[in-house]
Amino acid sequence: MNRLILLLIILIVACTPTTREQESADATLPPPATVTSMPANTESAKPTLAATQPMQDAYAREDTRPQAIINHTRDWQTNFDRRAIEWDEVRSGGPPRDGIPSIDEPQFVNFGDADLWLAAVEPVVSLEVNGVARAYPLQILTWHEIVNDEIGGVPVVVTFCPLCNSAVVFDRRVDGDVFEFGVSGLLRNSDLIMYDRTTETLWQQFTGEGLVGDLTGKQLDFLPSQLISYANFKAAYPDGQVLSKATGFDRAYGRNPYAGYDTVPGRPFLFSGELDERLGPVDRVVTVRMAAKEVDIAYPLATLAELGAINDDPAGEPIVVFHLPGTTSALGAAEIARAEDVGATAVFSRVVDGQTLTFSREGEHFVDAETGTEWNIVGQAVAGALAGTQLAPIVAADHFWFSWAAFRPNTIIYQP
Repeated sequence: MNRLILLLIILIVACTPTTREQESADATLPPPATVTSMPANTESAKPTLAATQPMQDAYAREDTRPQAIINHTRDWQTNFDRRAIEWDEVRSGGPPRDGIPSIDEPQFVNFGDADLWLAAVEPVVSLEVNGVARAYPLQILTWHEIVNDEIGGVPVVVTFCPLCNSAVVFDRRVDGDVFEFGVSGLLRNSDLIMYDRTTETLWQQFTGEGLVGDLTGKQLDFLPSQLISYANFKAAYPDGQVLSKATGFDRAYGRNPYAGYDTVPGRPFLFSGELDERLGPVDRVVTVRMAAKEVDIAYPLATLAELGAINDDPAGEPIVVFHLPGTTSALGAAEIARAEDVGATAVFSRVVDGQTLTFSREGEHFVDAETGTEWNIVGQAVAGALAGTQLAPIVAADHFWFSWAAFRPNTIIYQP
């Protein structure tokens, strides 16, 4: 679809109220066109913060919101006098707060039920916590962007920003308090800005940082997760669970409302920052941030797919980046199951019991040269001398290059 036509459709329809009957008819349009109802729990019964967070003078700023942001945030209880960003960095994405509804009471099904509607090649966010494994299909997350869940005893928020192709998982505890998150309808660098329903602080999905409000400057903890195919998930976690389509909302799950978005040329939608021209804006990259050393590195998917596995030592830490074909794009074809195969990726430490391993991809598995052990895409040793071993996951994600570069401009691009 022509880029100008695509953007006009998004802008026009995003500002047009729709009814439940219209939602089904407009199923192929972006979520802002169809998701305008407010969840019942967003304004009436907010949880209470256990302890008031102290004011940090470094974040106290005069409220200089432009009129467009004032209109979007009318009646919000956010403390706008505390912020870490400039308002000209923030834009309205079209829908109001909670116009794209988060899933706050997720239901899960077994593989037998999921097989009826989820194709083997479709992408899912794979999350394993304390022995519990769950798959969150992008065919659902594309329409909701946020799932508030508890897995393995840990409260988590699973997020996906379609405009940046960013699937990120956080622990949703801050200073001992558990928060529930929703979609604010605001964007920064084209990326989803979340808000918590306790303090109404605004949070950046890409970085997990508190941007505006009482919790400005706080940081959500990242949890390791992967984007892999449903078939990959089933093979790795025979007792795994899959997020159900019984969300309480009527959406065209399985259809991609952003058809063709990952190949649109030129400037990405609602992105006004500088483009880092070292790579194309929507080139896919696997990204790793070595926070302790303040080193950011991006592995272009094209390079990774060709090599199969990259053994690297950024900031002196031995890691391996895997790529395995067989996972479709959630932002390509109108039907996700029929989209381009972009593959699944994963990043792990390559140190096992004090030994540094060297990996290569062989068929559907990865093999280390030192022991000849076979490993799968989630880092499980499935055959060989180290069978039963689990590689330690490294927090990483698949993103569009423009979005990662906007937040991490000093990123090193891997070159073989």
